[in-house]
Amino acid sequence: MKKIFISSVLAIIVLCTSCEKEKSYSIDSSVNDQLNHFIWKGLNLYYLWQKDVPDLADDKFANLGDLYTYFRGYPSPENVFTSLLNQPGTVDRFSIIVDDYVALENSFQGINVSNGMEFGLVRNRNGSNNIFGYVRYILPNSDALTKGVTRGMIFNSIDGMQLTIENYQALLFSDATNYTVGFADYNDGNPIATNTSISLSKIELQENPIAITTVFTEGTKKIGYLLYNQFARNYDAELNAAFASLKSENITELIIDLRYNGGGSVSTATYLGSMVTGQFNGQLYSQEVWNYKVKNAYSPDSFVNNFKDKIKNTDANGAVILDESINSLGLDNVYFITTYSTASASELVINSLSSYINVKLVGKTTRGKQVGSITIYDSDNLQRTGKNLNTNHRYAMQPLVFEISNKDNLNYPAGITPGNTLPGIELGEDYNNLGVLGKRSDPLLDRTLTYITTGSKTNHKADTFFDFKEVFNSKLATPAQDNMFINFK
Repeated sequence: MKKIFISSVLAIIVLCTSCEKEKSYSIDSSVNDQLNHFIWKGLNLYYLWQKDVPDLADDKFANLGDLYTYFRGYPSPENVFTSLLNQPGTVDRFSIIVDDYVALENSFQGINVSNGMEFGLVRNRNGSNNIFGYVRYILPNSDALTKGVTRGMIFNSIDGMQLTIENYQALLFSDATNYTVGFADYNDGNPIATNTSISLSKIELQENPIAITTVFTEGTKKIGYLLYNQFARNYDAELNAAFASLKSENITELIIDLRYNGGGSVSTATYLGSMVTGQFNGQLYSQEVWNYKVKNAYSPDSFVNNFKDKIKNTDANGAVILDESINSLGLDNVYFITTYSTASASELVINSLSSYINVKLVGKTTRGKQVGSITIYDSDNLQRTGKNLNTNHRYAMQPLVFEISNKDNLNYPAGITPGNTLPGIELGEDYNNLGVLGKRSDPLLDRTLTYITTGSKTNHKADTFFDFKEVFNSKLATPAQDNMFINFK
């Protein structure tokens, strides 16, 4: 059942309340005042933990003047937003506010300003504050590709400065569009700089998240492999086409590599689960819990997501932009490759399918993000297409508004661990030998193929690597970050 948020009952409530407050107290408002009102209004209406934040209480302010005056004590809209979250960093680890919703919208479509070098950052093995980066993959048509950067390269300095816990954000993720990367030898996890450095420039790039689709023939088994890096709705047709290709190969097993997939659209996650299966059409895939205001305004059917047999996507105005049958494989087994960067919508697919078929994992514990968001804009109904969209700024919020679980009402806020939470093999990436993605030289893929063909879950000595602490990765620096979201319908 389609969800229709804000545009009806809830919008009427919040707008009428705002009108009464404006009538009862007349005061000139600045752009910051308008922003603060927008932040409070959106969170008061939709925030998952609204009732747990005293400053979001419905009766907190007698009128808009009181609200304006109260929040003028904060130095920025970001500070106001953070002040209204429920124990930020502990209970609420993922709500964000952005100052450019166009960049956010682009990021949800895989469009970001990038030099094309996607990487992870980890602490040095010796426990110091020094960190190093390892190149995960390179985007097509990028400066990094042109200049010969490849998967598996190690770097430990930017513009001649050693990367540390304290400086990596400033060195790698500032507004600068150019920096020089200093590469290094792995040196058993305590990299030593070489004389190799490459200057990289950032431009706007669009990444196709369906990175690799291939098939391995192992004896009598035909094993499909999909490297999928973001749940981007604008690539749903391409994802469905990838499954059509796998279906035409008559695969008997499937590996979905989500090791670098931080999440995205809940609807795309539902489509993916339906592509893997097909035999559960119409049955419950996942279920959401929202705050009491939203739950009281809509029927229970509004908060469930069922397996589908068709993709039907619409744009912001409700026009149908994609309508096609899902290419389902009808499988009873699926294997996922995971890391700590596997989050939100990726975890949703794993969790939801585990209620119906045999799900096995190879990799490391996932992020643990069982909560999702919506994009809230400063307009009358808080939507991008709403009346009176405030043109004085480009702020938008992506607050947590729902918790999501599988058919059995289970989710895993501490992450999903291979061989523990679900069957599988716990195995980290070997930063000294990452191999080639989509090839047997990739240790994680090779181990998964062996697991499928032999059933063995025993790791060889060579397969056990030091458990580095992941600090950050390049995808988390994009506006989309690791958000799991539902679009207003």
